[in-house]
Amino acid sequence: MNSKHSLVRRTAAVAAAGAAALVLAACGGGGDSSAGHDGHNTKSPSASASASQGQGNAADVTFAKGMIPHHRQAIEMADLAPSRAESAEVKKLAADIKKAQDPEIRTLSGWLTSWGEEVPAEGAMDHSMHGGGGMMTAEEMQQLKDSSGKAFDTAFMEMMIKHHEGAVAMARTEQADGAYAPAKEMAGQIITSQSAEIEQMNKLLGKN
Repeated sequence: MNSKHSLVRRTAAVAAAGAAALVLAACGGGGDSSAGHDGHNTKSPSASASASQGQGNAADVTFAKGMIPHHRQAIEMADLAPSRAESAEVKKLAADIKKAQDPEIRTLSGWLTSWGEEVPAEGAMDHSMHGGGGMMTAEEMQQLKDSSGKAFDTAFMEMMIKHHEGAVAMARTEQADGAYAPAKEMAGQIITSQSAEIEQMNKLLGKN
């Protein structure tokens, strides 16, 4: 009776340390010290998160390798706007996209280098992600380059909405499967900022 009571008390105390530890203490009711010790080990989600702070898992690597060419193409599209767009809102949107994504490319490249992974080469996007993740094909990019004025504004926003939707999907996958906290944080920022831009572009398209 007494030992059962102490197990209940001990289980209650360990409950504060988290559900995982509670399960372990309840199952492995062996010696006091080992259950208490295992209780600490069971907090591996947070322990491994801090341990993996410097190292990404496979999902983190995929996210970084996919987002770099994706961002590069968005910047390439944004660079066309100053000389082709008619709408001041489209020009500002293009500038905002470039301002947000340029530093993200540098950060993503830095992570890959620190993980001992290859940074995607410039121009690799056509082969590695042809039309995937909302990426534009070479033909679509050429169509954008060849247009100007209102036609450019419409094509730019329609393509950028598709492009942003691809990035948001990639970012959601990273949040679900990634382990590297800064990458998951960036994914959250991408979802927030690009979802807002999608909404803005849809509104602008509705005006036309």
